[in-house]
Amino acid sequence: MSNRHSHHHAFESYHGRVCEGLSVSSRRGMIKNSLAGIAGLSLPQLLRSRAEAVQNGLSQASGKSVILLWMAGGPSHIDTWDPKPDRPYLNRGPFGVTSTRLPGTFICEHLPKQAAMLDKFTILRSVDARQSNHEPNMVFQTGHRGASPRSNPRGYTFPSIGSVIAKHHGPNLPGGLPYVAFQKSKSHIAYSGYLGKEFDPFIAEPACRLPIYDLVGQDTGKISSADMFRFAPGVSVNRISKRQSLLSQLNQARKGFFESDTSGLDEYSQQALSLVADEKVQQAFDIRKESKKVRERFGKHLWCQKALLARRLVEAGSSFVTIDLSYHTASGTWDTHGDNIPPYGGIKKGLGPLLPLFDHLLTTLVGDLDDRGMLDDVLVIAMGEFGRTPNMGTQDSTDGRNHWPVVMSMCLAGGGLRHGQVIGATEKDGADILHRPITPGDLAATIYHHFGVPQNTTYQDPRGRPNFVVAENGKPISEII
Repeated sequence: MSNRHSHHHAFESYHGRVCEGLSVSSRRGMIKNSLAGIAGLSLPQLLRSRAEAVQNGLSQASGKSVILLWMAGGPSHIDTWDPKPDRPYLNRGPFGVTSTRLPGTFICEHLPKQAAMLDKFTILRSVDARQSNHEPNMVFQTGHRGASPRSNPRGYTFPSIGSVIAKHHGPNLPGGLPYVAFQKSKSHIAYSGYLGKEFDPFIAEPACRLPIYDLVGQDTGKISSADMFRFAPGVSVNRISKRQSLLSQLNQARKGFFESDTSGLDEYSQQALSLVADEKVQQAFDIRKESKKVRERFGKHLWCQKALLARRLVEAGSSFVTIDLSYHTASGTWDTHGDNIPPYGGIKKGLGPLLPLFDHLLTTLVGDLDDRGMLDDVLVIAMGEFGRTPNMGTQDSTDGRNHWPVVMSMCLAGGGLRHGQVIGATEKDGADILHRPITPGDLAATIYHHFGVPQNTTYQDPRGRPNFVVAENGKPISEII
């Protein structure tokens, strides 16, 4: 596994372990280490990116946001949103179908809640996932087929859609975190690539009290400590503030000796400290601040609590929130190759238990956003990295399906789009696209249209040369905008 995305902490640019100068070096090093130890929040960079966006005339208060439910591993399209009930068992699989709110449209029997409110959703059945793979899962999270490090040495250079939004849209409220991810594994989430690590996602788990599940989805009965907001023993907000004041004085003194002005670091670091110390920021990550009724509506499951926190983060100004729906740190819980291939199982025993949980999570989140009057602004996307083979029995299993990047299904809700429709279709066995192919670039272009980010926006390589546009040959999905 590559370590190219090793991001240690937000204040790494201070080089806190490197001596600088003579008489002031150790003191400044002490201060820098203190700041680096606050939390690893990436907040100074995020605040700086927001300021840059304002200077470039980009809107910071559109209220538009995305919650991406990332089904890591690749859910079977035939056993979810594109069933083939009239086909032989080997093709159609073990599940039946259920009728939906849309006349003549059927989906898997284990998604009854979504079926009952399918008028609020759009199902895309003809998504072309060629070149998409997992570990890392990057093609659909970047909108570029080239973002496939397994086959392209430059695959890691493509910035995630969330990172592009962080740079060119920013948060919706002052102090908000533009790109947040709940991450089971770094290989499941796309990072910033050439945009620079200041646009990496804020990793949320260390900031939250959440139930701890093992790698196969069993609740251990333990709760994470949310220790990101805890200072080291003997270190208080007042003490850190005093050290920052000293750093500011030292930076002023440095102006007389060095051409570069580091005072900007003070500005954004001070804002970061204020946010860490501010109870409002901590409350966004504290699910206990929700009413008992709302918490019971979402339920106690880890993924459902993350969905509730995602809504809270959007309310607090976040623009893009990704939830890694996986228990396992490897290829992902939705990678259902077969019951004889642990740990994920096959279609019946592996995918079967996931679908009712996912059905509840998805519909509760969409319903909650709707009840709060937020659904027109929040685009909810549920997808994985590819579909599964049309026939079961791959890899010496009787009930599993292998990777199938030829086609996959996904669904969307909210965002003020025109829902209540199914777009595209596959051949009668679900093996290939019949009509209306939708590409990773089309999905990215649709998201950028939602945010008002021009699709011809480019990013540069480290030498400052224009590289790629943010949406590869993509066009917004015209049927829904």
